[in-house]
Amino acid sequence: MLGAAGVIPFAALALLIAMGGAGLIAPEQAERMLRLYGALILSFMGGAQWGLSTARPEGPKARALAVSVLPALFAWAAFLIPTGPGLLALSAAFLALMLYDLWTVRRGEAPVWYGRLRVGLTLAVIASLSAASLAT
Repeated sequence: MLGAAGVIPFAALALLIAMGGAGLIAPEQAERMLRLYGALILSFMGGAQWGLSTARPEGPKARALAVSVLPALFAWAAFLIPTGPGLLALSAAFLALMLYDLWTVRRGEAPVWYGRLRVGLTLAVIASLSAASLAT
């Protein structure tokens, strides 16, 4: 339920963007809020990989630590570029991180439930970001 709650701002802001703000908010403000929220959540998801890696009894793998930092760096860059390309860049990054997460599940580096959780939530995030990008 908490994961689904995290998708609400993506969907709500994408809807507001598609509706031109619906008289509630300036579309440009909704676009900036969506890029910011997307950047924050992408950074958070990288942090989840950091946590999975550091919890390993044998210690973290350098690859996993590197991958855990990349989403925050990419999110920052995506926030700084214009809205349409920025939202598409965030979509691509969420997809890439989901694929990496699924790869870690197959390798036994992450629990199976984590992979199942990531797919549904990430597809909803990608759909929201992509729809908002098309609406801008």
